Amino acid sequence: MDIESVRAYCLSKKAATEGFPFDDDSLVFKVMGKMFALISLGRADRIALKCDPEYALELRDDYNGVEGAYHFNKKYWNQVFLDRDVDDKLLKRLIDHSYDEVLRKFTKKIRTEYDKL
Repeated sequence: MDIESVRAYCLSKKAATEGFPFDDDSLVFKVMGKMFALISLGRADRIALKCDPEYALELRDDYNGVEGAYHFNKKYWNQVFLDRDVDDKLLKRLIDHSYDEVLRKFTKKIRTEYDKL
């Protein structure tokens, strides 16, 4: 999957937005103000995604293209390389998983707002 396809897929998620809250290089995808993905435009061969801690370790063991995310809490964040052994189908599942991990942490108030969209 190329970076534009990844971007389009992230933005296809309900209530997803993109922006540069940290710097001009880090493209961040959020749902209801909560980050679920980050792409460094200077290193557009990878994406940082939130992940269940046990599943994160399993993915790192099974795929060369999945590592603990640089500059993130590695317990909860993986970086997935687009040019290694992670195919498009798995990458989409990992984006979905990251998005769902963020949804699970919503407060009741935010969840109600999200459900109304």
